[in-house]
Amino acid sequence: MSGLKAEKELSILAEEVLTTPAEAVQEVCSLDNYLAQPDHTMNARIAAAREKLGKTTVLLGHHYQRDEVIRFADYTGDSYKLSKIAAETEAKYIVFCGVHFMAESADVLGRDGQQVILPDLNAGCSMADMAEISQVEDCWDSLLAAGLKPGEILPLTYMNSTAAIKAFCGERGGLVCTSSNAGRAFEWAFARAEKILFLPDQHLGRNTAYAMGIPLNEMAVWDPYQINGGLTPERLRKAKVILWKGHCSVHQRFLPEHVDKVRAKYPEIQVVVHPECRWEVCQKADALGSTERIIKLVSDAPEGSMFAIGTEIHLVNRLAKEFAPKGKKIITLDDTGCLCTTMYRISPQHLAWALENLVEGRVVNQIKVRDDVKHWARVALDRMLEV
Repeated sequence: MSGLKAEKELSILAEEVLTTPAEAVQEVCSLDNYLAQPDHTMNARIAAAREKLGKTTVLLGHHYQRDEVIRFADYTGDSYKLSKIAAETEAKYIVFCGVHFMAESADVLGRDGQQVILPDLNAGCSMADMAEISQVEDCWDSLLAAGLKPGEILPLTYMNSTAAIKAFCGERGGLVCTSSNAGRAFEWAFARAEKILFLPDQHLGRNTAYAMGIPLNEMAVWDPYQINGGLTPERLRKAKVILWKGHCSVHQRFLPEHVDKVRAKYPEIQVVVHPECRWEVCQKADALGSTERIIKLVSDAPEGSMFAIGTEIHLVNRLAKEFAPKGKKIITLDDTGCLCTTMYRISPQHLAWALENLVEGRVVNQIKVRDDVKHWARVALDRMLEV
């Protein structure tokens, strides 16, 4: 990493969390008092704080949050949906029970004066962390040095990426996509360029491109830890889609043998998986879908339907409980289950701590994206609306 790029990256990170060192020490000490208490003792305190804050505060809960937290959410959903909803509310404070990149997106899309709070700053995203801005800039420089021209290739990034990566794509003519509109984003990009650099999830990129009829041999994986991504100039010239070597730690755990095993046990079962799963798993599934689409498929299915779902275990368990009285059986695709450990970091204690500080007039763990990064990230997000 060059000194200039390192300085730029540290600058971005430094401006995202507005807390002075002295305040941080005080806040951590206060948080320790909360973390020592059992989960159930936070319920009344959270409810009381919510009532005092009223419409000044909106609480967002991503689908993968644990039940003890999401029960207090004003709105539940995927990250982009939640960020859009929050921006349309009257709330001054947005408490995002999700992960870091989601809070960044809420700040990018939020109205002037809205402040975004992430109850636990350790709630990150392993996928988003697999593409650092300095690595992506180095990759882009290498692609241009290999003979590719900016007009020949466009960078696209999945919503599950940092604001810096979104801004990188926006500044270079690209856009952001969700798992629901990735196909349309690819079509938009191919109408403007010959090649796509897709960040940071190789599986979503591969599944999307393959569904469009692009063969696997016209896709290449860029490994940021190898010289020139581990790719030869010839391989780069042949590739229509260059996939960043990143993945979701939850969805990559699902394997083709899990599909075979569940079908052998339940011949009539429908297998539905998230497109962040491996290509081999998606090829064996009956349907692919974002969390919102998975919920809709289950909701619209007739009584007696049975699903094996390949996604985060909290969502699967929640669906199983909700639809059991309606005669629908829902199980996880993998018996061992898998939770999103970074989402799980946000506990009732963290939520109570953040809300009670707000009641006292203190904003803790504010996530604020630097203005120039916010501008280009917003450009990339706005372009998504075109598709």
